[in-house]
Amino acid sequence: MNEIRLKRVESLIRDKVSSLIMMGEVKDPRVDSTITLTRVKAAGDLASARVWVSSFGGEEATQRAVKGLNNAAGFIQSRLGKEIHMRNTPKLYFSADNSIREGLMVNQLIDEVVSSTSHEDDGVN
Repeated sequence: MNEIRLKRVESLIRDKVSSLIMMGEVKDPRVDSTITLTRVKAAGDLASARVWVSSFGGEEATQRAVKGLNNAAGFIQSRLGKEIHMRNTPKLYFSADNSIREGLMVNQLIDEVVSSTSHEDDGVN
């Protein structure tokens, strides 16, 4: 599949699923409006798409939201099929996106190294 079209479809999926969540159409109580869909990766044949989810509520809230979204995946796919006009609607799989937490950990490690290096430099004349 054309890479540009694939990226466009991924963006469209993210926008439409986000809209369904924000409008409260996903009724699962584990899914609330504090979640963010961080990225979508569709298969080249558009048979499936993985949607990564993050939450401001922390890792536990993210895991709850992922379970709720995977539980509601059939409903979301059917609504997505009505919103986007494609021959086949991709089967959706939701996963927790830990990249934000991992990025914060890397920044913290860098800060610790910089801090320890500056303390060592202060002691050396």
